[in-house]
Amino acid sequence: MSAQLKRREFITLLGGVAACPLAAHAQQRAPMWRIGVLEGFAESNREGQERTAAFREGLKQLEWIEGRNIRVDIRWAAPGDSELIPRLAKELVALQPDLILSSSTPTTAALLNETRTIPIVFANISDPLGSGFVASYPRPGGNVTGFTNMEPTMAGKWLELLKESAPRMTRVAMLFNPATAPYAEYWLNPFKSAAGALAVVATAAPVHEASELESVIAAHAREPNGGLIVMPDSFPLDHAAAITSLAARYRLPAVYPYRIFAELGGLLAYGNDRLDSYRRAAGYADRILKGEKPGELPVQFPVKFELVVNLKAGKALGLDLPPSLLGRADEVIE
Repeated sequence: MSAQLKRREFITLLGGVAACPLAAHAQQRAPMWRIGVLEGFAESNREGQERTAAFREGLKQLEWIEGRNIRVDIRWAAPGDSELIPRLAKELVALQPDLILSSSTPTTAALLNETRTIPIVFANISDPLGSGFVASYPRPGGNVTGFTNMEPTMAGKWLELLKESAPRMTRVAMLFNPATAPYAEYWLNPFKSAAGALAVVATAAPVHEASELESVIAAHAREPNGGLIVMPDSFPLDHAAAITSLAARYRLPAVYPYRIFAELGGLLAYGNDRLDSYRRAAGYADRILKGEKPGELPVQFPVKFELVVNLKAGKALGLDLPPSLLGRADEVIE
């Protein structure tokens, strides 16, 4: 073997040895992606904790491990806190995360006021098109996309379920907070349209703060044959226990958008599996972190729905719930 060949082999070997520490160092310093979460509930709220946990579990299943390749910064704001939500949105954007998860219409609006470049994924909101967040459902454009909770036709289905449960019902009010549900007409218009076909008088029941809940519900209960529909809105969710308790006290048959209300004593709950939307949001986060643009990912509708009937609540209201309704229920609470 020539001296020149031996020298080449030595240089190649030396280069490989030198590269090893560099490769190991690069492996140790894998990119740490930063995800912000702006949750529209107080940190103590069970609903907010479950939703955020579903998102984090979805990330974990896609091999995004906190402390290894992602860091998650969460900010909590109770529904209707008009000062805290914008402040926390500004705080999160200042961290310059690679992506932000938003939980509600107010949190999404606040984030978009702060950034038009950082990708935002909303997990469970009512009307992103009417709210001006996206240009269209197939191609949102801009820096935001995500998952809606339900289509507006659901308002008619709630009314039908309530009429089926309480056939004597002639008046129905839809409860919501205008501050946390600026999209209220998205639900009120189809609700009022469906009411005419069922010979029911439909009214809006806006509530601006928790202290008004009892007076609004009591006023609607003064006349007989009334019913209540609770709009998909973070404010009623934050006060779910109080609302279901008041509906029972004033003997108002009520239908709610999420199962937690039925678990707390509400008569009927029919809506999307909101935790599924958060798990699916993790999938969009995965795609965006890998290079896809949020504006090119279509806004998606829910795929899982559930009907929960509280038989005990029906008996307390003196209702004889039809077997056809109980047979369609995904769960009957006895």
